[in-house]
Amino acid sequence: MKLKLNLNLSEVDSPLGTLMLVTDHQEQLRALDFIDHQAHLHRNLRTHYGECELIETAAPAAIASGLRRYFEGDFAALGEIATAASGSELQRRVWAGLREIPAGQTTSYGEFARALGYDDPRMAIDIGAANGANPIAIVVPCHRVIGKNGDLKGYAWGLHRKRWLLEHERALLPVEPASASQEARLPGF
Repeated sequence: MKLKLNLNLSEVDSPLGTLMLVTDHQEQLRALDFIDHQAHLHRNLRTHYGECELIETAAPAAIASGLRRYFEGDFAALGEIATAASGSELQRRVWAGLREIPAGQTTSYGEFARALGYDDPRMAIDIGAANGANPIAIVVPCHRVIGKNGDLKGYAWGLHRKRWLLEHERALLPVEPASASQEARLPGF
């Protein structure tokens, strides 16, 4: 009979909504999701850990502090948060590579695949799938990978959050609504 894995569950407020943190007994981050994506969190935990018991606890001070500092503009703070996500060898390699992309910069799926040593353009699809399976939002910054044409592409936690994170890191200029005078000059309107 296989024993249940015990993991800790805590919550931290953020400008993007309440974050759910899943940590192990060593206070390593195993998953980070948004409270409005609880089903996503539980599905990922089942996929990677099987049956596990989540014990509600206070957020580990180092993780809570690192996230708070990140949202205050200290982007290096994410690098201080220990992670230990379970996944395939390729997934873990991709997730480690994502942590090497500096805040304020983006890369395309193809560029990212080449940076990981994969020259076959078809690997960009596998890299994209591993990127999309990332269980640790924000700290493992999959939001920094975009389409080669600059499109944001998908984001498990919503494109509005991806855009916010990239604007926060100054990798994208904020999108401002057109003023009434600008709208009047747009062709076809």
